[in-house]
Amino acid sequence: MPSPIAVIDFETTGISPSLGDRATEVAIVITEQGRVVDRFQSLMNAGVRIPSFITQLTGITNDMVAGAPRADAVMRDAARFVGRVPMVAHNASFDRRYWQAELALAGEPAPHAFACTVLLSRRLYPQAPSHKLGSLVDFFHLPRTGQAHRAMADADMAAELLARIQHDLRTQHGVAKPDHDVLMALQRCARNQLPRFFTAQRAPEALRSSAP
Repeated sequence: MPSPIAVIDFETTGISPSLGDRATEVAIVITEQGRVVDRFQSLMNAGVRIPSFITQLTGITNDMVAGAPRADAVMRDAARFVGRVPMVAHNASFDRRYWQAELALAGEPAPHAFACTVLLSRRLYPQAPSHKLGSLVDFFHLPRTGQAHRAMADADMAAELLARIQHDLRTQHGVAKPDHDVLMALQRCARNQLPRFFTAQRAPEALRSSAP
């Protein structure tokens, strides 16, 4: 059975909901075996003003969110869209905080586990010049779609990066099933633990073919 993963990206008014910042846009891409199978995107009106420097970065204006659905309604729709599917984000600690905070304000639980493509890329690609999303997309010649710092464009790029990570785990490291559980375990590994980790995850036929 395919193991779906939900790749999420938020645009926000600032760096942390604990400082009173709110989400202005959310996008979620559902992937199965490295392929996008569904998408969700919406601007959201949280009743707060967007600072001018955020508008310059994202292109999202106060007028745009004024006509958007209420944040709580958007988040309930997003929660239904994701269901129980585990999640991935680039710099997941940021998006996880907003996912949990906005769902709490909407009266919804947020039990989802988050894997992080920043942590995964640091484990797998220490040679990359940077682990920022745009830099990794350029490093691997992945497609860019839409405007950077808009939620759907960034979610699509993160999904492309996730597909590359899963492909490399299968083809370069012999990982039989690079699903969300494997990604979570991998991001917790220190680099000196990686050879043992990959050996434990290899398919039986790969282990037999590598035996002396």
